Amino acid sequence: MTDLQVLYHDLVRFETELWAALDARLRSDCNLPLTWFEIMKLLRHRDGQRVHDVAEEFVITVGGASKIIDRIELAGLCRRVPNPRDRRSVLIVLTPEGTGKVDAATAVFDDELARRFGAVLGPVELDRMAAGLRLLRSAPQENSAGRA
Repeated sequence: MTDLQVLYHDLVRFETELWAALDARLRSDCNLPLTWFEIMKLLRHRDGQRVHDVAEEFVITVGGASKIIDRIELAGLCRRVPNPRDRRSVLIVLTPEGTGKVDAATAVFDDELARRFGAVLGPVELDRMAAGLRLLRSAPQENSAGRA
């Protein structure tokens, strides 16, 4: 039987190493931090998100999402536009430069994922890993504060 503490350790360390490798590769090849890429990728596939939508998607605070979006906007890669359905809010959209940047970065991102996953695990192992992670993420979680 697998030791769950060892599994936890391996999973967290792998995630940290993977994040660092992806961030380093995107910065060196595309001059784009991974945090920016993640948000820009969301905007590329779901144009016109509110800051609140971004925060919910990445399970971060609205303030944190707003700060990252401010930096992406300052770099000219996205812009805020009025929300036609709600005058009180704005939507975040990629600029043409932002779209080109995220498209180029996606190729680099995919290549690094292939090196980290595909070159190590076969299709059956990848499918099994993906299914296990989906199951874990979809399982109802008790609020740990409510446990005895």
